[in-house]
Amino acid sequence: MNATLAESPAVEVHGMSKSFKDHQVLDGVDFSVPTGSIFALLGSNGAGKTTLVRILATLLPADSGSIKVCGNDVSQSPGKVRKSISLTGQFAAVDDVLTGRENLTLIARLRRVPDATAADALLERFGLAGASNRPAGTYSGGMRRRLDIAMSLIGSPDLILLDEPTTGLDPQARRETWESIRNLAAGGTTILLTTQYLDEAEALADWIAILHEGSIIHQGTLPQLQALLPPAPTELITKKPTLEEIFLELISRAPRPERSES
Repeated sequence: MNATLAESPAVEVHGMSKSFKDHQVLDGVDFSVPTGSIFALLGSNGAGKTTLVRILATLLPADSGSIKVCGNDVSQSPGKVRKSISLTGQFAAVDDVLTGRENLTLIARLRRVPDATAADALLERFGLAGASNRPAGTYSGGMRRRLDIAMSLIGSPDLILLDEPTTGLDPQARRETWESIRNLAAGGTTILLTTQYLDEAEALADWIAILHEGSIIHQGTLPQLQALLPPAPTELITKKPTLEEIFLELISRAPRPERSES
């Protein structure tokens, strides 16, 4: 996580509301995302997380509220907002027929970025150089998600929106994705991610906001949120590893068969 955060927020939201017919999805949402931070929007299914992200990405209009992304008003300057962000949805948006390099090259051409340099640098950065000429359909879940995130970096956006980035991934792929997100933040990229997984928010976020029934009920750093509850009684216990820890440790010890990268 980043220790030094810039003062000017990457996202400023005041009074965001959104309804679909008679169903109020967002109701007076207020929060800000410090530049250079990882900001986790935590909430259960149906809390309004994806609707909020779609509004920030200019894909959906808000009914009311003041919403600025990278200093631009989403309703008055949607084009400037879109140029400054990248959105990665819940499921990897890669073309299974194209190779890893071809997927990146396609996005680079759409964003008018010199494709060869951008693609090769990102493949190396995300540990995909050895599989760059393989069809993305042969990739594991973790590799596909890493490629998806690499595609979102084409054009060097100021803000990356990650909507439930580890949905459907196995424990190892989740950890690989977490490491990619940490590396992005270490490079200065601002990240807003939505998640329903408490351990994900705890492991990654500089700042956490809890969205419940369309409203932010609490937000702050993890220590600030922990301070809301009384301290637990001190007990001497023997901590046993979780099943996830056991699984990850055992697969890390298992010998790996040699595979051709061609």
